[in-house]
Amino acid sequence: MPSVVSDQPETRYVAVGDADVAYQVLGDGPVDLLFCYGLGSHIEYNVQVPTIERFYQRLASFCRLITFDRRGTGASDGVPRNSVPTLEEWTEDMAAVLDAAGSRRTAIFATGDTGPIAILYAAMHPERVSALALLNTAARFMVADDYPIGRSPEEVDSLVEMLAAAWGTPEFVSVANPSADSEFLHLTAQLLRASATPRTAAAQYDNVLRNDVRQALPLIRVPTLVLNVTDQPFTPVAHGRYLAEHIDGANFVELAGGDLSFTAANLVIADELAEFLTGERPMIEVDRILTTVLFTDIVGSTERAAALGDQQWRSLLDAHDRTVRDELRRFRGREINTTGDGFVASFDGPARAIRCAHAIIEDAGRLGIELRTGLHTGECEVRGDDLGGIAVHIAARVASLATPGEVLVSGTVKDLVVGSGIEFDERGEHSLKGVPGKWKLFAAAG
Repeated sequence: MPSVVSDQPETRYVAVGDADVAYQVLGDGPVDLLFCYGLGSHIEYNVQVPTIERFYQRLASFCRLITFDRRGTGASDGVPRNSVPTLEEWTEDMAAVLDAAGSRRTAIFATGDTGPIAILYAAMHPERVSALALLNTAARFMVADDYPIGRSPEEVDSLVEMLAAAWGTPEFVSVANPSADSEFLHLTAQLLRASATPRTAAAQYDNVLRNDVRQALPLIRVPTLVLNVTDQPFTPVAHGRYLAEHIDGANFVELAGGDLSFTAANLVIADELAEFLTGERPMIEVDRILTTVLFTDIVGSTERAAALGDQQWRSLLDAHDRTVRDELRRFRGREINTTGDGFVASFDGPARAIRCAHAIIEDAGRLGIELRTGLHTGECEVRGDDLGGIAVHIAARVASLATPGEVLVSGTVKDLVVGSGIEFDERGEHSLKGVPGKWKLFAAAG
């Protein structure tokens, strides 16, 4: 499973008892940040998921980022399923990694199953911790007389059984990240399988879900940020509120959405961490460029999905997505976003954009899929990885008017490719919803 990053940091090891624990260091900012990813992590392959790579790069832009795989996960030594380390033993992994990385005092960012471990470490070693950030986690997961927001023992048993059956599948990733696109689901499922086997993951979660570190909360005396997504059954927002209420001075931020991992929707978490640790929220760099925007859309996708059923439709959609991405790479297009059953991409040349659109339509036809595509060239705002501005809206409106199998373009695109050999058929003047004036549209011949 090769990494998508050519300058990936070196993986190093530190001994913890008889085991080796793998860690990496990325960036050289003034703040040390220990990122406790937990189950689902493999530090050699995390960046195979594009949004996780972008998340790491954002963190490394303002800190010295230290990542590691605790014992039983990823690139570190495995542990027997019948002898899962205790939370205290897992804190030894954190201490050893910080020593090996030369970090005398660090901020800790912990998610999900690593939250209780980080809470315990911060209470046990306050001299080593400068700040604590907790994401979608809890001090206790099971119900108790004084903790009614927890899950019942039967619910915990069912969750562990589900993990043992579904771990490492796109379906499991989808439940944990409902907004994710098919590429994220496919790559993250691979990452989960690289991190741990299903029964190993279930055994470790069974351990964490039955622990209680609430007694450590009053002992945390460092600045603390608690983040929790709003709509997630695995880690209800009530757990996050409890943490913030019981850690002195903690700030609580409720995030819209229901994704547990670092999807495009959750990249904002890096901005929250930057503001928390540095006092400044990163400015989103805004630039303006002339670019050609391509929208694609599957014709009759709702009807096809209903006719095929979820599993066959998902398989067909995955094949479609791979095909589109292959052609974008071939014609040097840049994927901007997905729209469920379509893509938004940009090109620095309108002729290549037209040829790419024809290639995508042809490839999709071999899959039995009909596409409509639309293109417009105009000035766009570049905001990080996204594009904005009226040119994007015009391209979307043009695509909505295309017939199946058609590459429909604005007059601007047609005028810019004079001399390219591409021929056009007039499609008349049209009003584009939300866009002033009348627009001449043309179908680009294949």
